[in-house]
Amino acid sequence: MPNGTTPRFHARFNDTQADIRAAQALRHRCFRGGEGLDADPYDDMCRHMLVEEVSTGKLVACFRLMPFQDGTSIGDSYSAQFYELSALRDYASPMIEMGRFCIDPDAQDGADILRVAWGAMTHYVDQENIGLMFGCSSFQGTDEARYLDTFALLRDRHIAPKRWLPRVKAPKVFRFAQRLRRTPDAKRAMLGLPPLLRTYLMMGGWVSDHAVVDHDLNTLHVFTGVEIASVPPARARLLRAVATPA
Repeated sequence: MPNGTTPRFHARFNDTQADIRAAQALRHRCFRGGEGLDADPYDDMCRHMLVEEVSTGKLVACFRLMPFQDGTSIGDSYSAQFYELSALRDYASPMIEMGRFCIDPDAQDGADILRVAWGAMTHYVDQENIGLMFGCSSFQGTDEARYLDTFALLRDRHIAPKRWLPRVKAPKVFRFAQRLRRTPDAKRAMLGLPPLLRTYLMMGGWVSDHAVVDHDLNTLHVFTGVEIASVPPARARLLRAVATPA
């Protein structure tokens, strides 16, 4: 963020259908390439967060949020298309599914954009007393061989607690927790972590023991959860220091 009192970016919730279409257009550029709209029925059930450049109003990042009063209706989530989530039906606190997070690949200052996005998300989580934040964290491409060290690191350090562990549902998955026997190279493992997943893990997040092969979006993804009460205190203080209402 530049010096001075005026931030370069700000976050807000969508006000109009035009806001949603702008988010869908950015998502299409990021996930599918070229012009078009990345749209699905879940868009109508979500609130959409837009991060814009203050001086120009240009959309530089977006994501969508689907709230749940507790785990009883988690089967209605986007993630439930790909993961068997019955273990989370007993989750008793409010939950939020975060999805379709993307940053304009041409945008400058990606770290500042990410910080503003997480600041807005932190404010929302605190305001709504969210207990669990979850979603699908994506790796570019569908070739798991590119990420073997990263998946080995996830296997060793970040698998979900057994009481919440998602089971296999999708027809094509990579069962990295079962199949990998390698010791991860730490440097290669960290280089392979997508930025969003890295942020989740820094907050104490956990992942499924398998990755879903998603040919529609040309990604591999893992179910990811962050229990808010388990976020390390130092990390929580940093997030709340930049938390702003959207």
